[in-house]
Amino acid sequence: MPSVILKKGEGRTIKAGGAWIYDNEIDRIDGKFENGDIIDVLDFDGYFMGKGFINTNSKITVRMLSRKKDVTIDGKFIGQRVRDAWNYRKEVIDTSSCRLIFGEADFLPGIVVDKFADVLVVESLALGIDRWKEVIIDELKKALAEDGINIRGVYERSDAKVRLQEGMERSKGFIGDAFDTRVEIVENGVRYIVDVEDGQKTGFFLDQKNNRAAIHKLCRGKKVLDCFTHTGSFALNAGIAGAAEVLGVDASQLAVDQATENAKLNGLEDKVKFKCADVFELLPELEAAGEKYDVVILDPPAFTKSRNSIKNAVKGYREINLRGLKLVKNGGYLCSCSCSHFMDPELFAKTIREAASGAHKRLRQVEFRTQAADHPILWAADSSYYLKFYIFQVVEEK
Repeated sequence: MPSVILKKGEGRTIKAGGAWIYDNEIDRIDGKFENGDIIDVLDFDGYFMGKGFINTNSKITVRMLSRKKDVTIDGKFIGQRVRDAWNYRKEVIDTSSCRLIFGEADFLPGIVVDKFADVLVVESLALGIDRWKEVIIDELKKALAEDGINIRGVYERSDAKVRLQEGMERSKGFIGDAFDTRVEIVENGVRYIVDVEDGQKTGFFLDQKNNRAAIHKLCRGKKVLDCFTHTGSFALNAGIAGAAEVLGVDASQLAVDQATENAKLNGLEDKVKFKCADVFELLPELEAAGEKYDVVILDPPAFTKSRNSIKNAVKGYREINLRGLKLVKNGGYLCSCSCSHFMDPELFAKTIREAASGAHKRLRQVEFRTQAADHPILWAADSSYYLKFYIFQVVEEK
């Protein structure tokens, strides 16, 4: 077996339980290999540290699969990892629609599989795991079938730019027979049409499932503003919970059209409305018009996907939170999210605190939440923890 040998003093992340080895941590690579192969990882003194996929095209040169020396990485090994992931989800979350495989957090690095009703959507982002993609799908189908769940189709959404960094082409299309890619799901009592072919990411953001449910108790009889609504998920949860009036805003006309369709699907079109607008431009306009809301929800896309742009991201988060706070009635509620891994919890909290100071508001924390349990946070594998979700009551200075 070819081996990666780490530099002396390197490998701190992996020694702490992390899943990645970067190119600058490697002293040398002994033996012949092809990118995507499984290799041993040794410390500078020859101590065995585990096995993983190698790809010298990527700065993440090795993605760890196992810490055990006597393990054979084969179909049986992969199949067990898949079954472990499925068995975990059955215990912790509603599996009608959920994330079945969450990469490193399920010890299958570089791959995501989402289940929308009876359809699977796969996103493969690393060369090594891509070789096992069809095995993973087949094993998932078998495990689900044993529980009476028959999958009618699989769609691949491996079209993210990060594949180019792995030396791979972007890929999108059916795996197996074609099927209708507009899939109806039900979550928290809300019906949605999920577009697995052209929707963002895999078609729908499942990670906010429990956070969407958490706003129900706040919204009955209330006036609600949902910013960055995408296909209307928070807005529709507010509507189902009995809100009197809901406005959802998104910069994408396609998303607004899909959200409007979802409102009609739930019989909420009279009280849940959607507007195509830039949130950063609209919030000051609403403030100038004297608008006030009982509940304001801020669920923006990741403003940063690297450490290099974190300063600009902080400005963006501070601005929308300041503007959002000014629109909340005294005693009302702000729900504020960040889905950027690089916006760590401490920095996000500091940014909201600064926004509250700028808006001359006091915040009483109701809840702090993270991603749903089907997106487990593997400690020491920092990339698995990314979603931060606060609910605050907003009060005037007393």
